[in-house]
Formats: sequence, structure tokens, C-alpha cells
Amino acid sequence: MHFDADTLMNAADMLGTVAFSISGAMTAIQRGLDLFGVFTLGIATALGGGIVRDIILGRCPPAAFVDWEYLVMAALAAWAVFLFGWYTSRGERPVSFRDSQFLNVCDAIGLGVFSVIGVQATIDAGYVENPFFCIFLGLTTGVGGGVLRDVLSCTTPAILRKHFYAMASLVGALSYYCVWPAYPSGSIFFTTGLVVFLRVMAYRYRWELPRLPFEEPKNKPET
Repeated sequence: MHFDADTLMNAADMLGTVAFSISGAMTAIQRGLDLFGVFTLGIATALGGGIVRDIILGRCPPAAFVDWEYLVMAALAAWAVFLFGWYTSRGERPVSFRDSQFLNVCDAIGLGVFSVIGVQATIDAGYVENPFFCIFLGLTTGVGGGVLRDVLSCTTPAILRKHFYAMASLVGALSYYCVWPAYPSGSIFFTTGLVVFLRVMAYRYRWELPRLPFEEPKNKPET
């Protein structure tokens, strides 16, 4: 069975939407938010990066407000996470997704898929000769939803602290831009798989970019 690049890209877009919505919903439950908060974080994580990308590309309104199926898929995924948490806890025992491998994998899938989609959307908009812009919007699409999720949940954004997060998206966007001309369909699988691999390995082996140790002063001067 043969699928063209557009069909694969649409399927990948739906997969990324569901994966990021699950990630956002699980984070909301972890932060103790209510049902509305679970929906809000799930939908914001799934659609946030694409909305930022479309605004930069001058698409008004962004695709998330036109193609309603993405909003529905994100809402259904968030609802499924809430129901699963309710069923497993019976509404009584605490539900914890902290350091969950499944949460990390969902986040990695969303990151990889949307890094690819961001680059492809920029290429489709006519900027194929501008590699910096294509890769920048690939990175923006990949991490945008996660940044919005973290800000809404009062967490330091993952791109500033998490193991090889933004770098994995950057590597994925660069790889897709380089491989896409030769293998339009295969590059989708290759790049998404590469980002997922990098994120899973970073999670397992605690890969981190260098950082400087800093100790807060015990007696802070009054300001």
C-alpha cells in the first residue's frame, strides 16, 4: 500500500496532536488541576506550537481555528487521560505521572512530529530557499506547545532545563530539511524516529547541556 507525502504528513499531524495533548493532560493532573485545567493544558500543548508558527507565517486565522478536527482530537485525548486517571484511582487514590516513561514518550513523539511539520509548513509557504527560517519554525512548532504548557502550569519551560529537549527538536528540524529533498515520505519517519530516540536516550541516561552551579545567597539583601 502506497501513501503519498501529504497523506503521511496529515497522519503525522494527527498523531502529534494526540501525543502532545496526552502530555499536556498528564502534566495538568500531575499539577493538581481540575477537569477544565486538564482540557486547557491538553489543547494548549497540542495546538500552541502550530498557532505560533501560523502567526509568524502570516496565516490568519491559524489552522487550529479553521480545521476543527485538531481541536476535537486534542480534546478527546485529554478527556481519555482524565477518564483513565479517574478509573485507576477511583477518584480516591492520588494519581501520579511524575517521571513517567509513557509521558516522556508521548512528549517525544509530539516534539518529533511537530518539528517536522513546522519545517514542511515553512517549505510549503515558499521559504524552501531559507534554511534558517525553515529550521527556526520547525523548532518553534516543536517546542511551542510545551512552553505554553509549562508556563500555564507554573513550571520552568522544558526547553530551558530538560534533558536535551530543544536540541532534539533542532536536530530533527535540521535533519528533515536536509533529507526531505531526496526522500519526501521517508524523511517523516526518519526525523520523527530520530527525535524520539534522542529524547528517550536523554531521559534514560540523563543527557544534559552544560550548566554552571549556582548557590542562592543565604541572606539576600533587601530590595
